[in-house]
Amino acid sequence: SYRVELPASLRRRGVHDVFHASLLRVHEPNDDRLFPGRLDTQVIDLEDGENEWAIEKILSHRGTGRSATFEALWRSGDRTWVPFESIAHLTALHLYLEAQGV
Repeated sequence: SYRVELPASLRRRGVHDVFHASLLRVHEPNDDRLFPGRLDTQVIDLEDGENEWAIEKILSHRGTGRSATFEALWRSGDRTWVPFESIAHLTALHLYLEAQGV
């Protein structure tokens, strides 16, 4: 295992600084002529940790009652299915159920 010097932004987010040797590769700088816009500052903003895991809205559901699962659109753009118990307290769920007439 190797200890890697990480940028402060990654350390603040809890990224551990020790990696197994099998996960490490020789750094190859980006060739901006071949792959323009591949700087880390252009691809992803790691500073908005508060909203990264927030649900934007509920898109659909399957099942009924407490056993229902809901398709959630996350602020990161991902879509996943989450159980009712995990999101019962969220405003996004209440808005969705209101729109469904429940």
